[in-house]
Amino acid sequence: MTTETAPTQSRRDVLSPWSLSYEQVRFFDEHGYLVLPGRIRPELLERLQRASERWMADGLDPNRPRPGDWLFARRPAGEVMYRVDYLHDKGEAASLELLGSPEVLGIAESLAGPDFVPTYESMVFKSAGDGAPIPWHQDAVHSRRHRIFNVDVYLDASLSGQGALHVVPGSQRERTDACAVAEQHGWQLPGAIEVELQPGDVLVHDDMIVHGSPPAVGNALRRTVYLEFRSAHSIYEDGPWSREWVDSRLRLVPLALAEHARRWPADERFEWHIDAALRPQSRGDAEQELRIVHEVHTPGEWCSAGTA
Repeated sequence: MTTETAPTQSRRDVLSPWSLSYEQVRFFDEHGYLVLPGRIRPELLERLQRASERWMADGLDPNRPRPGDWLFARRPAGEVMYRVDYLHDKGEAASLELLGSPEVLGIAESLAGPDFVPTYESMVFKSAGDGAPIPWHQDAVHSRRHRIFNVDVYLDASLSGQGALHVVPGSQRERTDACAVAEQHGWQLPGAIEVELQPGDVLVHDDMIVHGSPPAVGNALRRTVYLEFRSAHSIYEDGPWSREWVDSRLRLVPLALAEHARRWPADERFEWHIDAALRPQSRGDAEQELRIVHEVHTPGEWCSAGTA
């Protein structure tokens, strides 16, 4: 088991309109999650929904090579796609626009500090009728010297009785034995709550909060875009990536800010307060910079092969 210490990264004293309030940050630190209703504006939400249709179609196209960016699982009825990784190089600018939006970066800066690093981008979904459960788990188990969190952007409604996400508030403070939890409690885990969300809502969750979704029969399509963030200093201290990798990932931020500015030229841009020593320099190859792969991952806690 790990024990929690106070995260060293904190919010800036100068707030933007999209910064989290002190009350919201305290709620997140205490409970391990935070719901932000209607955070994503309708126009961007619609573009993300359209982009998701292309991402899913590309993964099913028999004439298109299927690298490991499209993930499939075996179900009783056959093979089912459930995840798309590295969204930014999949031919749709909506994911980059989302990353560059103040609605998202205000969260990142509030919780990780100005040296926030966009470490992952993916879409996870349950197709209509595919109500397979996602077992209780923790995304990444770490030292808790810094916050590591996901910004979950819901493209569809996630409703009670249709496999909506369940979380255990406060469970982020230490490692949990996922197998023991499942064996002892099933889906009736004490303290667990169901989180209902609507399209355009954002759920921010600590990577160590215990969460999962129960099986559902006849569920509707549910798509969620996940953007994980960590501070550069947390990666320097705890890994698992190099400084060169961090620099590569940081180069996504100027590209994202530029795409958001292109879509919303009249809007005020998010002011990136990163230290000058960390500010990345473009290498002039945007296509390559859009897909920075992970050679290693911070292990999570799952009741399956590969659990750390």
